[in-house]
Amino acid sequence: MTGIWYGVAAYSLWGLLTLYWRLFPHVPAVQVLAHRIVWSFVVLTVIVAASWRQRRAVLHSITPGVVVLYAVAAVLIGANWFLYVFSVNNGFIVESSLGYFMTPLVNVLMGVAVFRDRLRAMQWLAVAFAFCGVLWLTLAYGTLPWIGLALAASFGSYGLVKKKATLPSLERLTIETAVLVLPAILYLAVLNRNGDGAFLHSGTTDVLLAAGGIVTVVPLLLFATAVRRVPLSVIGILQYIAPTIQFLLGVYAFHEPFTRTQLTGFGLVWLGLVVFTLDNVRPRASSSLTVIDERVR
Repeated sequence: MTGIWYGVAAYSLWGLLTLYWRLFPHVPAVQVLAHRIVWSFVVLTVIVAASWRQRRAVLHSITPGVVVLYAVAAVLIGANWFLYVFSVNNGFIVESSLGYFMTPLVNVLMGVAVFRDRLRAMQWLAVAFAFCGVLWLTLAYGTLPWIGLALAASFGSYGLVKKKATLPSLERLTIETAVLVLPAILYLAVLNRNGDGAFLHSGTTDVLLAAGGIVTVVPLLLFATAVRRVPLSVIGILQYIAPTIQFLLGVYAFHEPFTRTQLTGFGLVWLGLVVFTLDNVRPRASSSLTVIDERVR
């Protein structure tokens, strides 16, 4: 039971990150991203150094090929982080929640396209419902919900790359931030030199930006603990906590519009998720298509 609460805490914190990134709307999303990378790397380095004896064997086993794969993963998760912060501070919280609701279904489609996975009838039905939801929203508004789709695609692609080279989550995120940290530092240095940087001008903003490393790592550690203690099917259900919190915050806390037209489109996606989840929680001999959303937002 304790493991479930670790999972609930992890996904709740990921959902509540919406509130955190809204604390400094005056900072451009790309600057927030750069600071998040830098301070996450600092926090992760401290944790890895403090537990070096337990992690030494894993880190010493990393090959150049693994580093290349995680470099690609780093670019994908960096893009996902940027889109998320951009959506939060530009009035697209509801649409961003749609992207994270769709991510499990996007993962399934990528499994079909890349790994030749075979879907069961109920899984095809779930995908069809989600497709109809996106199509409805596109026809109703004359444009694709591109933020939601980009978030789902970037995170789905990120998961695809991870399947090629699996490391424990802490070591993985350390390598990914290490790949991005130098460009992030150089970018921030140039901004500060030109007087355009948000750092070192306000004590409150400085603390919030630096704390971005902690709020990134803490949910990840909670998630890693939960995965070791509860079945994957339970984690697969808990993953919907985060986008649900996002959605509720967007509608009720930040008063983003949510019309009947949107309700129809979202409703079709949610119906697809209900079908998908019910199909996956049933005991089966093969669980290769069970989707675990290891979110690191």
